Amino acid sequence: MTRIIAGAAGGSTLLSVPGTGTRPTSDRVKEALFSRLDAYNAVHGARVLDLFAGSGSLGVESASRGAATVDLVEAAERPAAVCRQNAGLVNTVLGSTAVRVHRSTVESYLLRVPPGTQWDLVLMDPPYPLEENQLGVILAAVAPHLGAGAVLVLERSVRSSEPQWPAGLARFAEKKYGETRLWFAEPAVGATEAALQGALAD
Repeated sequence: MTRIIAGAAGGSTLLSVPGTGTRPTSDRVKEALFSRLDAYNAVHGARVLDLFAGSGSLGVESASRGAATVDLVEAAERPAAVCRQNAGLVNTVLGSTAVRVHRSTVESYLLRVPPGTQWDLVLMDPPYPLEENQLGVILAAVAPHLGAGAVLVLERSVRSSEPQWPAGLARFAEKKYGETRLWFAEPAVGATEAALQGALAD
């Protein structure tokens, strides 16, 4: 059983995807992740993109915690149906249509995104078997759509190597939780500016 941990819909029980085709993020990892994101002030008022959404657990948690909009992207039929139900639950609690579900492959969705579309927080939990070169292509497609100060979170197995970050992204943190490793990245220009500011401060 998964649940929304905090925010306006905190405590609500979410539907899970039946079967073994998805790998839900545990409540322990989700709580640690959002504690860190809250410390970065990365959720409240954010435009959120949840790729490989599964049940939509991470995206709807963002909505409960005050995200302005949440786009859930899931290709498989059964998980997408669960996404729609979980999105409907949270939208009802919030009295809004902040959470939207897109049944699509991640690659196709990103190809259709209008130029100029930007997100402040991108959550990615791809299948662990996803090949590194395919992951790199997706990261490169996401990078131009990150707003200033945006955060991208990538969930991978601890046995996976560090992703090959494209030119538009810079990793600034990573954290291990059991068999899960979270990678945190930001727009590369922002990372460079932060480094310059740090150097000037020294």
